[in-house]
Amino acid sequence: MRAIKPVTKPAKQRKMLFQAPDHIRYKHFAALFSPELRASHGVRVLPVRSGDTVRIMRGDHKGFEGKVTRIDRGKYRIYVEGLTREKVDGTTIFLPIHPSKVMITNLNLEDKWRKQVLERKRKAHKIIEEVSEKPRSEEIAETGEAVEKKAPERKPKRRKKKVTKKPAEKKVEEKPKKPKKVKKARKKKTKETKKEKPKVKKTRVKRKTTKKTEGGK
Repeated sequence: MRAIKPVTKPAKQRKMLFQAPDHIRYKHFAALFSPELRASHGVRVLPVRSGDTVRIMRGDHKGFEGKVTRIDRGKYRIYVEGLTREKVDGTTIFLPIHPSKVMITNLNLEDKWRKQVLERKRKAHKIIEEVSEKPRSEEIAETGEAVEKKAPERKPKRRKKKVTKKPAEKKVEEKPKKPKKVKKARKKKTKETKKEKPKVKKTRVKRKTTKKTEGGK
């Protein structure tokens, strides 16, 4: 598979955030557990759902605690019960809050799939803690033992078959080849041998001139 490079341009980051599919949007709603929940479940983070009790940790409404009534995945906002404001015309509306400003104090465990997710996360977290607590020397020793156990058994070498030599065949007497005829090299003609022909000068042919007569006769 081709490795995915991290995106650094802000425009591309915003595009990825607001055009993300639903299963990725769900992960952006992750919020921290309170210390009590962290101790009981052994998990640090989980996405917020409607029915969870939540405490606001930052902003103007810091310290407010209430139950989540609605989640808007399109705008990445949650709405807490009791956190409202009045409009000019007198109607009351819920204040939208980003899930990163929130801490979960009580979980809604009506969904059986959510329980399975919690158990899976708890087991993974335990394994990570055990590995981090072990000293480096023990890890190396364990990996060495595992490699020794999994070492494949060497297969016995195959014996090479003895090659029997064939009896030498009698050589057929070859007829002696006739010597090639050597061509005599032609003697090159020297300047002396060449007959020098006398140069003949060509004479120009004189043009015939016609005498002009009076009256064009």
